[in-house]
Amino acid sequence: MVGKKKKKGSKTVVNIVLGVICLIWLLPTLGLFISSFRPAADILQTGWWKVFPHQEWTAGETIQLDKETDLRQPIEVGGKTYTDEQLKAGVMADGSRLLWENRRARTVNQQEQGWKIKPDLTLDNYNNVLSGKEYKLKEADGSETVQKGTGLSQAFWNTLTIAVPATVIPVLIASFAAYAFAWLRFPGRRTLFVIIIAMLVIPIQVALIPVLKDYTSLGLNGSYLGIWLAHTAFGLPLVTYFMYNFISQLPKDLFESAFIDGASHFTIFSRLILPLSVPALASIGIFQFLWVWNDYLVSLIFIGNQPSVQVMSMKIADLVGSRGNDWHLLTSAAFISMLMPLAIFFLLQKYFVRGLMGGSVKG
Repeated sequence: MVGKKKKKGSKTVVNIVLGVICLIWLLPTLGLFISSFRPAADILQTGWWKVFPHQEWTAGETIQLDKETDLRQPIEVGGKTYTDEQLKAGVMADGSRLLWENRRARTVNQQEQGWKIKPDLTLDNYNNVLSGKEYKLKEADGSETVQKGTGLSQAFWNTLTIAVPATVIPVLIASFAAYAFAWLRFPGRRTLFVIIIAMLVIPIQVALIPVLKDYTSLGLNGSYLGIWLAHTAFGLPLVTYFMYNFISQLPKDLFESAFIDGASHFTIFSRLILPLSVPALASIGIFQFLWVWNDYLVSLIFIGNQPSVQVMSMKIADLVGSRGNDWHLLTSAAFISMLMPLAIFFLLQKYFVRGLMGGSVKG
């Protein structure tokens, strides 16, 4: 009886902790979503929570003071005295707030607090992000011309073109390698596996310049093939290690039965390993896809920053302008960039936990 109560209590604690984590994740996401529909002026001036009913000070009665009032002395308003600094910042008085309306004209506004809502929503941010913002340029003769910037559409397809092969290729190669390390016996197997695992601790930045020199000599720099190979090389150690942990824990009797029936290694891999490894493939595929989708450095080095080949992370950085004057566009741009990873995650979520737990417990 005591054990059941203890188990129930621990389960409640776990659920509370998970609920808090979900809430912490959900709040900024909700704020980002709401902000992406707000006008630029509202984003720059107030928080996203202002779209909900909230109490706010609104302008009320205007109190005219004597125009000869000395601001260096205590200022009398409604029978009470205040300093100039208090009226600048706003001071409470009988449930209302006194604030300078026009300091030079010596007028004070008596503000009242009431419920207010700012439901102004617009699609302008998404239009500017997807199709490009319009800029007015003044010519030498005084005339104005309108030029339209490039949107995220091309960058979205560029990123998708890079992310899908850069996810499938390393996952497939790593699966073959993991099967070989787990179930084949060949000279140097352990040494080679240790070398691959050791690559996990090598920073990507160390390899960028040497690889870039080789790419330049081979003519791969600035091409999709080059960026696919780069992401494959940088992702293979982790993917191989992850898949090895899963495949090495599969029942040995399964392989012995297949060998007795005359199945080759390729047949075993394609007919047995791949179907059984779907949870692990989905899990590591999500991680690899998220890494490639959000990558900035590797894409910048190996494919460049030209508009025709820009990826989402580069284009979003360019949207704010050279002086950061359009940073409000980051709200809608960031939410658009989240849609594809979220879609991939929710499509494969049923395999995600199973894949993460795969190989963690023997037997």
